[in-house]
Amino acid sequence: MTEVWEIDFYSRPILDERGKKLWEVLICNAERTFEFARYCAGSEANARWLQNALEEAIAAWHTQFEVSDATRPEKIRFFRRPMTAIIMRACEGAGIPAQQSRRTYAMVQWLQERSQSVYPEHPGYQPNMAPPPKFEPAPALPLPDALVGDGWSFVSLKFGDLAEMNEWDITFRDGIPLELLALDPDTAVPGLVIFSRRAIPLAGWMSGLEVASLFYEAKPAPRLLLETGLNDRWVVAPLGKADLQKEATDFERAKQSAQQVHFLAVQSGPKEESFAGFWLLQTLDLD
Repeated sequence: MTEVWEIDFYSRPILDERGKKLWEVLICNAERTFEFARYCAGSEANARWLQNALEEAIAAWHTQFEVSDATRPEKIRFFRRPMTAIIMRACEGAGIPAQQSRRTYAMVQWLQERSQSVYPEHPGYQPNMAPPPKFEPAPALPLPDALVGDGWSFVSLKFGDLAEMNEWDITFRDGIPLELLALDPDTAVPGLVIFSRRAIPLAGWMSGLEVASLFYEAKPAPRLLLETGLNDRWVVAPLGKADLQKEATDFERAKQSAQQVHFLAVQSGPKEESFAGFWLLQTLDLD
């Protein structure tokens, strides 16, 4: 049984009985069919405690899904930059590769739910506690030559069509469990297709970047940006022409109507039916 996990380890807006910040680890799989949560005293918030919690989560996963004791998740994704060193050490100790990523869709959804319905019920809840520092993206860089296609086009698919994505001919892919997305089947999901005569090599390079999101930046200069990894941004294309700016604005408007869900695809040409790469994406507001 192979799957990818997501983890968050950070202080919460809660004080313990001694008036100290309470920490928490959350661990889940991408479908949220497995969830593990433990509070932690601030004085114990270190890699050793986190590794022990990971081992406890792995044991619970083995029991819940009747998985072999030797099995480990393929990798575990996390978005919390200040916790990089602790999470990396804990995951290494537990034998799970850790990856910085903005593809933590299940974790962000779970955190939002707990912030609304779990933390406020705790006796130590502090609604006015200062939030974590905001996520500051890196300056956008030109796309590496290996990722530059021959052309591109804005397109759209109905959300209901994505239910058949696992049956499509796709060489490189990464998705979001559709059950996490409460969208009507007729909702238009916008996307971008990159065309390239080197479609498979380009998609292979793209798959190693942990593709996270596409968005239109109107200022200081109109351009289409790609976010990858935890902090990288790339200029897919400058949008100097008014018609391209309108298409990009429509793309952003469609994202808003689709809970920020969108996609990136790579094909060898406009008439090609198979995909060298296909990534279902969702723009997240990460702290």
